[in-house]
Amino acid sequence: MVVGDASLDIDLLVIGAGPGGYVAAIRAAQLGQNVLVVDKQYVGGVCLNVGCIPSKALISASHQYESISHASDFGITASDVKVEWSKVQEFKNGVVKKLTGGVASLLKANKIQFFAGEVMFINENEARVFNDQEAPRYRFKHCIIATGSRPIELKAFPYGGRIVSSTEALSLPEIPKSLVVIGGGYIGIELGQMYAKFGTQVTIIEGSDSILPGFDSDMSSLVAKKLKASKTEIVTGAQAKSAAQTDKDVTVTYTVNGEDKQVTADYLLVTVGRRPNTDGELGLDLINLKMTDRGLIEVDDQCRTSIPHIFAIGDIIAGPALAHKAMYEGRVAAEVIAGQPSKIDYKCIPLVVFSDPECSSVGYSEKEAKEKGHNVKVGKFPFNINGRALSLGVKEGFVKVIADADNGLVLGAQIAGIEASNMIAELGLAIEMGATLEDIALTIHAHPTLGEIVLDATEMALGHPIHAISK
Repeated sequence: MVVGDASLDIDLLVIGAGPGGYVAAIRAAQLGQNVLVVDKQYVGGVCLNVGCIPSKALISASHQYESISHASDFGITASDVKVEWSKVQEFKNGVVKKLTGGVASLLKANKIQFFAGEVMFINENEARVFNDQEAPRYRFKHCIIATGSRPIELKAFPYGGRIVSSTEALSLPEIPKSLVVIGGGYIGIELGQMYAKFGTQVTIIEGSDSILPGFDSDMSSLVAKKLKASKTEIVTGAQAKSAAQTDKDVTVTYTVNGEDKQVTADYLLVTVGRRPNTDGELGLDLINLKMTDRGLIEVDDQCRTSIPHIFAIGDIIAGPALAHKAMYEGRVAAEVIAGQPSKIDYKCIPLVVFSDPECSSVGYSEKEAKEKGHNVKVGKFPFNINGRALSLGVKEGFVKVIADADNGLVLGAQIAGIEASNMIAELGLAIEMGATLEDIALTIHAHPTLGEIVLDATEMALGHPIHAISK
């Protein structure tokens, strides 16, 4: 029921409890704001519930299975190795429950109100929050919109039955014998490769000339090689046209090199990008918020929209749809609302694919650095002559560092290999603080570690490598 007709007063309304929203709310509360967070689905948003976290839990489980299956490489005999899918799902769900529960506890500890429901703007200063039980009205001084995004649904491949999005792919009732993936971007590769490690026959259909089109070819080629080794079929330069499903399988028709072909599998996973959640009943049109043709909300360098006291962060504004980008923007928006002079500076946003091998990048690629007018110096060092990598049984991967040849400033880096997702942080910090190749080379790196490969790559760029023969 509606609680009266008067508006309740709050300092800050945060719409969305995903990584951007909950971080913004906590930071704002730390700075003295009275905060209300509203989310219609769950604390933690897509990332913690049906995105980043559960997918990485399943990917980790698939790595464990593959490692045990190849234990003989280390002189260990393991027999009768089986996957109990229901227990794998229990592990995944346990990870999700622990993290979402942790976020809920943080909101409570910071005295942040949480409302499970939806929001409808009444005007620029008031909004109705509602669910099946109640619909109070709030008057706010500031608002942060952090409603995130959802998988794009193609008309030719509507979700349902044997056609699934990334959300349903995380909770299939069994490990499929076969799977078709439309889209060879990071989501399609992560989930497709995860199932391939569990024994699924995977076919990836990608419209570009290669998988992982946003990454350098020397990185994506390593992932493609590993996929093919697991008998995954990769079809590039292809256009998916239609799908016909039964209660047991789905047949996909696609065109490649001007020829129509078909493939039948247990499931079809469609991963062709994400759409910003700015439509629906939120009522952005009622307050005339300025938006782009793609449905993104326009903001300035403080995440402020065309209405000065309303802010927007995350997947609903320009830039890559990444949880860590949303978290960063959430902090900035909260600090600006509290009167601090914070501003967005996208000097280096790390990109990570939890493929096998992992791929990560930060800053400029070699091509981008040259296009920006830099006299470029590059250092590249392989994993397979690093002591720690060899002891882990790693046979592929590299660290590539891009720097300005005139002053040694680190401009960018790419890493392909085990733990690339963790290793990239050092190079992101180097770029952020304006470090040079010499700064990294003079930093003592523990031995034996994978981090030494970063050191070796910088020494390659400087022209005096210790662990390689200088050309």
